[in-house]
Amino acid sequence: MPLDNLNVPLKRRYLVDFDLKRIPHFFADVMVIGGGISGLRAALAVDPSQSVVVVTKDKLAHSNSSYAQGGIAGVMDPNDDIADHAADTMAAGKGMCDAEIVRMVCGEAPERIRELIKLGTEFDTVEGDLALTQEGGHSHRRIAHALGDATGKEIMRAIIERARSSQHVQIWEKTFTLDLLTHRGRCRGCLVWSERYGKTFVWAKQTILATGGAGAMFRETTNPAIATADGHSLAFRAGAELRDMEFMQFHPTVLYIAGSSRHLITEAVRGEGAHLVDCDGHRFMPEYNEAAELAPRDVVSQSMTTQMQKTNHPCVYLDLTPIDKETVLKRFPHIRKVCAEFGIDITTDRIPVRPGAHYMIGGLTVDTDGQTSLPGLLAAGEVTSSGLHGANRLASNSLLEGLVYGLRCGLQASSRAAEQPDTFTVPEIDPSPGKNHDEDDLDIRDLRNSLTSLMWRNVGINRNADNLAAAAEQVEFWSRYVLARNFDGPEGWELQNLLTASRLMIAAAIRRTESRGVHFRSDYPATNPDMADHIAITPGEAR
Repeated sequence: MPLDNLNVPLKRRYLVDFDLKRIPHFFADVMVIGGGISGLRAALAVDPSQSVVVVTKDKLAHSNSSYAQGGIAGVMDPNDDIADHAADTMAAGKGMCDAEIVRMVCGEAPERIRELIKLGTEFDTVEGDLALTQEGGHSHRRIAHALGDATGKEIMRAIIERARSSQHVQIWEKTFTLDLLTHRGRCRGCLVWSERYGKTFVWAKQTILATGGAGAMFRETTNPAIATADGHSLAFRAGAELRDMEFMQFHPTVLYIAGSSRHLITEAVRGEGAHLVDCDGHRFMPEYNEAAELAPRDVVSQSMTTQMQKTNHPCVYLDLTPIDKETVLKRFPHIRKVCAEFGIDITTDRIPVRPGAHYMIGGLTVDTDGQTSLPGLLAAGEVTSSGLHGANRLASNSLLEGLVYGLRCGLQASSRAAEQPDTFTVPEIDPSPGKNHDEDDLDIRDLRNSLTSLMWRNVGINRNADNLAAAAEQVEFWSRYVLARNFDGPEGWELQNLLTASRLMIAAAIRRTESRGVHFRSDYPATNPDMADHIAITPGEAR
């Protein structure tokens, strides 16, 4: 029996009140929301004769893309095969991948990596050839990496330099996108805010959404604090279809030091031979899966959680001693530096780790060119559900997806914008009025902490009907008095976006009464073959 789609009531169309006559207007051929790998690759693909505006709510260097450690997957070894890369991706996706999309993305991977090299990315090499490593779920060594364990940082350095030198691309940093502007069922641009200029309408012929992930919904996450599901939420308010919102990937190995910020420990550590052991020094992964530490991420995360419960210990440990010391020092300089700050020598000491929210698989439904269900709006990267990842993303396929879809979105937006006239008509758009409150009567930080703790506890790695129902009731209660408010800064708007995305994730998780990939229901531990369908979500009537 196919899964029914969800219609989730919309609380409010726009986050803020506005008056078209009292706010500055800006016009562009193509608007790109997001400055990570997807957004900047899209901007670079737009014809230089057209104007492009890229807005990012923080500095360009602070995107999720910049924090990627492991690398980018692609068949660059003559002994490897694109069909094998596709097969590994399909296997990790647990029956939910779109085979056509998988073949397309894996097939384009080698050329996209070569383009990065042409843009100036300096990948690690061995005797002139790309140094390739292996990660969980991959059948071959096909992960290209840079600076040892700081691949995203190096890739973004090269792309940012090229974008900044492109005269047709304007980059607005520290600019928060409040909402997409829609009129008669079409996206017309967006409303943005910056501390310096206040609100600004940006009217665009084509808009590309590339806002990244949603890890900040959870207390334990590898994502920076800015990953607050802004794109997912503003697209929902604009009427776009989202799907797979129940699928949040939890990375198995996040440095766990009580009281410190969380740091990702790349999967490449296990790819090079590191073992996972429990608090008693027992290597446990072979008991859960024949691939042991190289099992797909969903398997490793769930196995670690079970082992932590068995031992009544808050974490497990990564043991790098099976790896040659020289290799450890050469391949993982960033991890070594981070761990050393806590007195951990990764060549001899075990690293305390536990899973954390890492990658949002669910998002806007898009086709092969990144077109969403909303005309005038394309989307790329982590904010989308392209069909590549299915129910569990294969390691190092995220930067790859961002490149492939960023390029395709940029080309498509450029082509469509060229067909549209340069005369812009500003339509009459009325926001739904919000309620003004005294800011002092609401502790935004406390509410956000309460939300992320609730999501980690009830909607995390291990889910069940009772916990999901309790989460739904609590989030609905908070939403009733938070989403109706007019806030005057990003802290409040981020909380509203987090609540909106949480509502969608909980609703989808309740609907999927099975365990599949990253979605584990302890009350429905088996995978139901009849549920290999997407759960699409659209906004219902505002109330």
